[in-house]
Amino acid sequence: SKCTIKNPQNVKTADIIIGIPSLNEADNIRFVVETVDKGLRKYYKKYKCVIINVDNNSPDGTGKVFMETKTVNPKIYVSTCNGVRGKGNNFLNLFNQVKELDAQAVTVVDADMQSITPEWVKAFLDPILNKKYDFVTPYYSRNEYDGTITNNIAYPLVYGLYGIDLRQPIGGDFSFSSRIVNSWIAKKWHKPTKQYGVDIFMTLEAIIGDYKICQVSLGQKIHKPSAPKLGPMFSQVVATILKQIIISKDKWMKTDKVVNIPMFGRKKSGHPQPMGVDYKSMKITSIFEYKINRDILKRALTPEIFGKIDDMYKEEEIDIGKTLWTKVLYDCVYAYDTTDLNMGLVEALRPLYFGRLISFIRRTLDMSHEESEEEIKEQAKRFWELRQYLIEKYK
Repeated sequence: SKCTIKNPQNVKTADIIIGIPSLNEADNIRFVVETVDKGLRKYYKKYKCVIINVDNNSPDGTGKVFMETKTVNPKIYVSTCNGVRGKGNNFLNLFNQVKELDAQAVTVVDADMQSITPEWVKAFLDPILNKKYDFVTPYYSRNEYDGTITNNIAYPLVYGLYGIDLRQPIGGDFSFSSRIVNSWIAKKWHKPTKQYGVDIFMTLEAIIGDYKICQVSLGQKIHKPSAPKLGPMFSQVVATILKQIIISKDKWMKTDKVVNIPMFGRKKSGHPQPMGVDYKSMKITSIFEYKINRDILKRALTPEIFGKIDDMYKEEEIDIGKTLWTKVLYDCVYAYDTTDLNMGLVEALRPLYFGRLISFIRRTLDMSHEESEEEIKEQAKRFWELRQYLIEKYK
């Protein structure tokens, strides 16, 4: 879906690509571009480098700001056609550039990132160029109430089913080898994957394909909080996870141990960005959406689990603990596979996800950041301990 390509310096080949996906990020992209350019000049002088903005034809002039930013390394601007949105479509355009320019290593950085430093460039690229890794995910110190889809859905499912302890499987920023790009391009891309589902699609394909994965610790993540995007982001990420889990049943059913993924980078991760949570409106939304989706949930959940949930919502006293949440998600995986509920099920899961969030917030309000983090890890372990609950359903 590439429509516009501007390559004023006529770049034909590159060793290293820094990709910056964007939609309406004119106010921050200059900072990101200048920072990665500094990083490339400082650490990768000997390599042919290019900075590529893969944009959704942003009406705010993101592309213009990108091209006008002064850099030593050349820049290419690629945009999807008018009316074509989706982060995944930007990634597809980037992957095609990787093939065309025959690059060895790629780093992707979100255009809204405010805490990026030149050192990040080295932290991300070094494992690919010097340690033979194919895929690098970030590890940030994030507020326990930021990254809620990661904490409550992506991280525990990846840990529980694939036995991979990868703390931030949808971090938004990654680096990867050209080898793995070929495998991503070759796969079938569903609509949610072409949108916000792309991050988890890439991570799960790396896991399913047995590529070499590591994490890099980068300190604080300061960015535009993702709460406003949570509606569509939730549906697209969850739909992608469920699809990937179902097509890789053979892989995760055979998993018998948890693998720790190596972590490079800084030892101390610093204090996370503070965040407010709107507990009350989350609870109201949860109860309201539960009523709308009750019938679907009754079909999707086992009678025992549905009964527990239904009582809570009748009383408006929601307390979804670790074990209950694990079984809810495992019920939903099975239902997604064996019924025709499809996106209806994904939407119906949202009120319970909000219910899990408010339960987690109540439980961790007086905890330190470290204690909350421990609680998130405990939840992932519960998904591992209860994985037979899902496997038994298939027998």
